[in-house]
Amino acid sequence: MDEEVASVSATRRLADNGTAAAHSPALSVAPVARALPAPVLSILVPIHNEQGNIQPLLREISQTLADQPPAEIIYVDDASTDGSAAELAAARQDCPQLRVVRHGKRFGQSAALRSAALAARGTILITLDGDGQNDPADIGRLLATFQAATAEERCGMVIGWRQRRQDDWLRRFASQVANQVRRRLLKDGALDAGCGLKVMARDAFLRLPYFNHMHRFLPVLMLREGYTVRSMEVGHRPRRHGRSHYGVLDRLAAGIVDLAGVWWLQRRCPEPIEGTELESGL
Repeated sequence: MDEEVASVSATRRLADNGTAAAHSPALSVAPVARALPAPVLSILVPIHNEQGNIQPLLREISQTLADQPPAEIIYVDDASTDGSAAELAAARQDCPQLRVVRHGKRFGQSAALRSAALAARGTILITLDGDGQNDPADIGRLLATFQAATAEERCGMVIGWRQRRQDDWLRRFASQVANQVRRRLLKDGALDAGCGLKVMARDAFLRLPYFNHMHRFLPVLMLREGYTVRSMEVGHRPRRHGRSHYGVLDRLAAGIVDLAGVWWLQRRCPEPIEGTELESGL
């Protein structure tokens, strides 16, 4: 099978909204088979040290995509130090849809998502956490809702709302408090901004200002750009292998600073900027 190696520079200037230039890490993308149809959907899965979770989740994603439009699956390895790289290499032998992006050093989940989005060829992005706690079986419902919504309105994203969360009580409590504080301060209406399962338009995502931890504020950033956001109930599962890479105190400390920054950003652009290009001769 004829293959090519795609190399992508993840550095872009976000001139659309006047935000200062933001830089993502340079990334390399594993070979992509030319024979596959052009994808409509790009499934983005950021990981760091998820050995043991990769192949089971990948099989579930592949099964879910069997009755969906053409799709690609992009795993972003954020400088894992366990056996994740080897597991991804083995998975590529059995899954022609799989593309692998690797960061040379750890940059975090927001950078991983941005790297994947820049490499993606589909017009619709679907994100999942790499620990297997998001259920790929929910993708079909979210995608159908997104496609119906875009026919009626300028919908930028449909985000999951996790039901019966399979986390310890401290993590659930911290998440509930964070969601309540964020909704009150930012007025984004998001029921579960931290859910990793999302369906969104690629062009809408790339219009958003990029910064560390932006993935926790995607609903309000979408609203800031004039898009609508919908929430849907989704399932939640226990982590199969490994442990979470984020502690409650770590998230709290970073979250306070990020919340203040997003509040400031929101006030600097109180309403979306719209313009219409005039036809020739007018």
